[in-house]
Parts: sequence; C-alpha cells; structure tokens
Amino acid sequence: MRSHRSDASPRRRGPRAPLTVAVIAATVAAVLLAGVHFLGGPSTAETGGSASPAVSGPDGSGTGEPGLSGESKAVYSYQKAVRESVWVGTGLDSDGDGKEDRVAVDIVRPGEPAAKGRKIPVVMEASPYYSCCGRGNESQKKTYDAKGRLIRMPLFYDNYFVPRGYAFVAVDLPGTGRSDGCTDAGGRIDVQSAKVVIDWLNGRAHAYTTRTGSQRAAASWTNGATGMIGKSWDGSVANGVAATGVRGLKTIVPISSISSWYDAYFSQGVQLVGSAPTPGTLIRTVETDATGARCAAVNKPLGDQAARSGDWSPIWSERDYVAAADKVRASVFVVHGLQDLAVRPKEFGRWWDALAKAGVHRKIWLSQTGHVDPFDYRRAQWVDTLHRWFDHELLGYDNGIDRAPMADVERTPDHWTTDTVWPPRAAASVTLSPGRGAKEGVGTLGTSPGTGTAAFTDDQGHSELDWAEQAATSTPDKAGFLTQPLGKALHLTGSPELTVTATPTTPTAGLSAVLVDIGPATIRQYGSGGLGITTLVGRTCWGASTTADSACYKQTEADTTHVTSTVFSRGWAALGTCADAHKVAALAPGKPCTLTLDLAATDHVVPAGHRLALIIAGTDRGFAQRAADRPTITLDLARTSLRAAAVGGSKTLTAALG
Repeated sequence: MRSHRSDASPRRRGPRAPLTVAVIAATVAAVLLAGVHFLGGPSTAETGGSASPAVSGPDGSGTGEPGLSGESKAVYSYQKAVRESVWVGTGLDSDGDGKEDRVAVDIVRPGEPAAKGRKIPVVMEASPYYSCCGRGNESQKKTYDAKGRLIRMPLFYDNYFVPRGYAFVAVDLPGTGRSDGCTDAGGRIDVQSAKVVIDWLNGRAHAYTTRTGSQRAAASWTNGATGMIGKSWDGSVANGVAATGVRGLKTIVPISSISSWYDAYFSQGVQLVGSAPTPGTLIRTVETDATGARCAAVNKPLGDQAARSGDWSPIWSERDYVAAADKVRASVFVVHGLQDLAVRPKEFGRWWDALAKAGVHRKIWLSQTGHVDPFDYRRAQWVDTLHRWFDHELLGYDNGIDRAPMADVERTPDHWTTDTVWPPRAAASVTLSPGRGAKEGVGTLGTSPGTGTAAFTDDQGHSELDWAEQAATSTPDKAGFLTQPLGKALHLTGSPELTVTATPTTPTAGLSAVLVDIGPATIRQYGSGGLGITTLVGRTCWGASTTADSACYKQTEADTTHVTSTVFSRGWAALGTCADAHKVAALAPGKPCTLTLDLAATDHVVPAGHRLALIIAGTDRGFAQRAADRPTITLDLARTSLRAAAVGGSKTLTAALG
C-alpha cells in the first residue's frame, strides 16, 4: 500500500440524504462541466472592512525580507490600486490561424510600491471559468467597464492581498475569456500558456498592451516571485505548471485539483460516470461557440483519442503531472475533500506520494466535504493560514508556518486535528484478510489469512450506499467482510490497496471495493447539492472593497446528517487490466485473474465499538459505467488481501480487533 510518507527530507527548491445516481451525476456534472466552484463572493457592491490586520514588517510596508518576523499588513490602498490588462505571447498557434496566441492577463496591484521603487510578489490564478461559468459559491465573473477596463475580480484574493503588498494576476486560459487560441483540458496548451505568464513576470517573455497591437508591456513592478492558486481545473493547471519546473514559481495551492487527468475519467480501465465523457466535451462548455468552431481540430482528438475502453494513451500521458513531480521546484499546499466525488481523493494521493519522493516542501488540509473550497467550510482559519503561507513563501517572513503541523484533518463536521507530518509517523503498513464467516454470505475481516471462496453477481443497479446499508446482510450482488466491534479506535491513513484473485464468468467484468465504517455518526452531507455546506444570507468581509468589487461574501455552515454507516474510501477497476494496467483486455471466462485495486487516499478513524467493513462488488451505480456483461465473480480468499496504513501499526490493529 502507498502510505504517502511525508517525512522525506525537504528540498527547498522550491445520507444520509441518499447519494442517488441522479444526485451524483448532477453534482459531478455541475462541477466538471459547468465549472461550479464553492468559493464565495457577492454580486452586489458593499462596503466591507478587512479581517483583523496583522503585524507589518519593520518598515511598515507589508513587503518583507527573508528572516523578517510578523505578517504583511494592509497598508496600501485597494481603492487606488492599479488595474490593468496585458496580453502575453505564448509562442503557440493552437488554433492554426497563423498568429501567435496571446492570453489575457488582468492585474490588480498596489500603486505605492512601484512609485517608491519597490518590487512585489504575485498571487496568480489561471482559469477557464472567468467568463463562461463564474468562480466561487456565488459564481462571480470578471467584470469590465464599457471601455474594457477591469473593475471587478472574482473571489477575495485581490481584495485581501493587494493591500498587503501583493499583486493579483488572473489569467484567462486559451480559448476562454479574452484570450486567443484553444484550451485543451490540462494539456500542453493550458500549461504552456500559464507558464509563459510566469516567464513574463520574470522577464523571459513578451506581453502587449492590447490583444493585437505591438506595444510591449513590461512587468517592472514585480520581483517575479509567484504563487499559483486555484480550485478544480484552475488548481490542476497550477499542478501542471509546477511540474515544468519553471523558475519564479515559488509555491502552488491546488484545491480539489487533478494531478492525472486519466483518473478524472477512468479508474484502472473503468469509465467513471457523472463527468463529461471526454476532455473534448468538457472544454466545449468553457469555449464560446465561435472559439469551439475554430478549435474543432484541437477538440476532436480529445474526444476520439481519449479511448472509452479505458486504455492509457498519449492523451493521458500529456496530462499526467505525477510523472514529472521530480521537476517541481515550488512548495505545494494541497487542499482536498475526502468525500470529493468530482475530483476524487486519488488525485491528491498520488501527487502527494510523488512530491514526497521528490523531497518537495508540502502542507495539506483534508476536509470531510465534497468539492468545496476551504473559504466555505473554514473561512477565518483558511484566510489566516493562506496569508501566513504566502507571506512565508513569497515575502520571506519567518512566521513559523514551515514549523507548524503539516496536516489539518477534519474528523467530524467542524472538528479538526493536526499532524506533524502526513501521514503520521506512527502509521505503518498492516494487512487485513477477508475470510468465510459463520453466516453464509457475510465474511470476516481480520489478520488471519482467508480460506475458501466468496462469489457475487454484478447487479448494476446498486451503489456503495446500498452495499454499506446491508453490509451485515447476505445479498447476491456483493461480498462483504466485517470485523468484530472494535475494542479500540483504528486510525487508517494513506491509500489502501486491495489485491484480489477473481474468476469471472464473462469476457468483461468490473470490480468495485469500498471501506465502510459501520456505526452511528454525524457527517457532512457530501451527497447533497451543497456538497456538505449550506449557504446563508449574512456576509463576512475579507479585505478592502470598491463600489464595483466587494470583499464581502455569503457565510456558510456545515450541512450535516446522521448515518449508521460511512463509506470512507472507494476504488474501481476493470478485471481485464490484470495483465497490463494500461490496457483492458478480454477475459477468459472461468480463468482466475489477479490485480491490485487502488483505493482512494483517506484519513479516517473508526471509533471503538464500530465495525470496519470491506465490500467487494461489481458495478457501483452512479460511479462506474456499466460493464457490457453481468458476470458472476468468484474471489479466492486465500489470495485476496487489503493493505493499509494504520496509526500504531500491527500493535494497534491487534488491540482494536481484540
């Protein structure tokens, strides 16, 4: 199993509202197709105050030097900030019109530092959503006046950080907003076009004052130190840019973001449902009709070559940032929801592992929400932490955040714990084996190797919640294995792996596996429309405002539900990938096949008195595309085992199992 070991030497290069098929499909489609984000901002202008100001540097300027203590302070005027737009040449001609693509870059920066000859760092977000779909919990878009001058940025980044001595830079990805070219769903065009903006900020690329003109624009006001941030697609591009090793990118903050686009569409050969069928259909939701027509040649391969068979192809290699993690020079602050069903936790798990191996300086927040921004589930702490992170990484303040606990993990709604490193150093690999139980159809889960077989028939009409509710009941569509009630809490962390030897009756077969905490609990209602939050009427303010750009955003609170079982890790695989993980092959009915199924990264405590269940079944309705066949699958229990990381290792596991 992959434990996401986090203590590699640092390299400073840098329900139960029911989760129905309709809810899952609508939620995931809304996030991936429409670009809905859960980060707030009002649509009406308000006058708002800033959060409590922190301590400035010795000169009171809010722009620090390495080794300075304290925090940047809101000493610059947001109302008088410089608001400008430039178009950066990308060196690409993605739409084939014979002209270099230029991407639109909107900038808000304090005017005072440049007037005094001081250069400032940049907080940057590159997004396809600024014009088509909006950003945040209130779907804010960029707004311009009649002359095309920027008057409002989405989200709070400019309102909060510009008065503290940062510039905020918002990039329209190619083919969206006011940019040329074609977007390509996290591919070379997206990544190169965001990277070249960092090159421009560091004097290595050219920008222009208009979309088509020849007058150059210089970034003489910045020192080039850049931190990228973004949620979903935006954060995915930040991952991709970091994986180029571009100089000047000091840190990234990817929120609910993709690290390998294959995993957004497939899981070990199984096509996942609820998202756009291919990257080509996804990008058509952010491009205008005119751009879509112009970019048909780019979009078509993203549909045709992204094989629905689940086979790996060059499309996915180009969009696999994990493979280039050893090039990352920036620090990485990962934020993800452990119940994110749109960008699944497997995405951050593999990325975290690779970054740890490369010695990258990291930090992580893990919530119990779905696809939600931390601004909307832990607002005050998030703004404070992000402020300290950027002050340390971009301004050089010695504020202690690099010595603070690496991980914040939400255990129950609004209850958080911290870990010095993640996963905790006390985590060690353990093996759990399924076995035949005294009750027909309901097996055991323990440390003794299993014997015999267990069989189930793919129903294609049941989901993980159906299986969890009936974990202790024999049903023909699943094989369930349960521990006895735990005598001691069991803390599982990292990415579990299930090795199975299975014999199908048909040429195609899909497998699903879920880990379930069986016992009463109050959890965030991640399957609801709010994905675990409820949006309220009142607002709080985070930064300075103008008449057109308010710093005040709707408050939220946890949307909770009471359950008797909680699925906390899940995974899917086509049994036909047992011979080659990158290719789905036809199976020989009656012939056993062995594969290792990767379950999603998790960090979950099964309380004393609860039971841990492993459920293995066929099609997971609402998550996995139905297989062509409906096989009966027989598991060889002697050759089936679950490997996970448990805090306290085998000793704690033995104590928990009694």
